[in-house]
Amino acid sequence: MLSKVIKVIPVYTILISQDLIQKEIIIEGAEPSNVLGVNNKNLKILQHHFSKLKIVSRGNNLFVNGEIREIERFENGLATLCKLSQKQGVLDINMMESILGKIDVSDISEELKTKDEDVILYGNGGKVIRAKTPNQKNMVELMSYNDILFAIGPAGTGKTYTAVALAVRALKNKEIKRIILARPAVEAGENLGFLPGDLKEKIDPYLRPLYDALDDMIPPEKLKFYIENRVIEIAPMAFMRGRTLDNAYVILDEAQNATDLQLKMFLTRMGPNAKFIVTGDLSQIDLPKKTQSGLLKAVNILDGIMGIHFAYLTFEDVVRHRLVKDIIKAYDKEQKNND
Repeated sequence: MLSKVIKVIPVYTILISQDLIQKEIIIEGAEPSNVLGVNNKNLKILQHHFSKLKIVSRGNNLFVNGEIREIERFENGLATLCKLSQKQGVLDINMMESILGKIDVSDISEELKTKDEDVILYGNGGKVIRAKTPNQKNMVELMSYNDILFAIGPAGTGKTYTAVALAVRALKNKEIKRIILARPAVEAGENLGFLPGDLKEKIDPYLRPLYDALDDMIPPEKLKFYIENRVIEIAPMAFMRGRTLDNAYVILDEAQNATDLQLKMFLTRMGPNAKFIVTGDLSQIDLPKKTQSGLLKAVNILDGIMGIHFAYLTFEDVVRHRLVKDIIKAYDKEQKNND
């Protein structure tokens, strides 16, 4: 589903004098309160940055009086803000100040345009969520024409973060109705039974990386609403049994800790209008020694099926501290020496 095209449309121009005009501008395809702010809060910022203009708002119609050149700059700035609003919803004041503070607003519009290819979405506070490495960009591209993607690579390569960003973008663009994030509840050397609380309280810390990614991308109140109304669901993999997951973006994280039967169960939950991303690190399998990882088997038997693709990330894609790359390389070297 394509998102609406937002346009800034001049309706009429009245010549007041040789240098002054009055112009009516319509904001089409955007929610006026997102662009202009509640009670015209953002409009006041616009007025501050274009103090030579007189700007009056009536719904999504703006009536602007002033010099021709200044009105042209105003239209460029407004178009850029509309573009941001389309991606992130309510505009962040700091982002507005940054854009409107440029000497020539048209320059920032072109700058955003050239950098826009790698941007997945704009998160909290206007934070730019983008694919940072070639293999992350490959993940984004592969999901545009596949329904199931396996993203496999070591820790810190942005597999989960990129997957969650793609899911949030699809939700914002109304391509799907819900997001489902799951992990196999396998203890990585710790015994969950000794943690205090009920099942949710025991499992939530284990699912924390998924919450952390969402915190970057969705405002707290909206995220709380989504979770309470099950628009976003975060649950152990076992909770997927018997369900049909449709109109959803579904992510299985840490899939190397799913058994063969568990992964088969998960993949066969897929409804007609769904996208699945399975992430995992084959170097960090926490299953009992005699239990084969379902992810390892999936790599061998599902490769080549149309609509399913595999994206591989390496230590070169690590976006954490620079030492993480060296740590991964050292462990890989030690593993090869032992094989």
